[in-house]
Amino acid sequence: MTRTPLSLTEVEELARAAHATQTDKAGRPYAEHLAAVAEGVRTRGGDMEQIAAAWLHDAVEDHVLTPERFAATPLTARTRAIVLAVTKRPGEPPEAYARRILGTPGALLVKQADLAHNADPGRLAVLDEATRRRLTEKYARMRALLGLPS
Repeated sequence: MTRTPLSLTEVEELARAAHATQTDKAGRPYAEHLAAVAEGVRTRGGDMEQIAAAWLHDAVEDHVLTPERFAATPLTARTRAIVLAVTKRPGEPPEAYARRILGTPGALLVKQADLAHNADPGRLAVLDEATRRRLTEKYARMRALLGLPS
């Protein structure tokens, strides 16, 4: 029996609940980042499957949804593929990660929105200088690997 995929509202509720106790590097509720990435995907012309993936883009990587729970969540195959494409794997070289994103239809837009929010000057400004410099370099390198403008 095939289950109907979750609505976008249900995906958002799942993501917010899964990340409820998590904060970002600046101590802000992690759901703010998820909402910003989802909005970034929407404003860049992303479709509902990409927006759903944006809400869940860190759920597996951050271990807030187990791989089993993620696999059991009723999502479209495309949404699932995008989330898995943008999920970094332990010890994975950035080049391999970028290749997987580029090879998965719809994933680049989600990663572009994620990088844009991560590299937002307002978000970076509250971090210490060493962290700000490290993250700025990391995000610039990933944008280059993905062929995105700096």
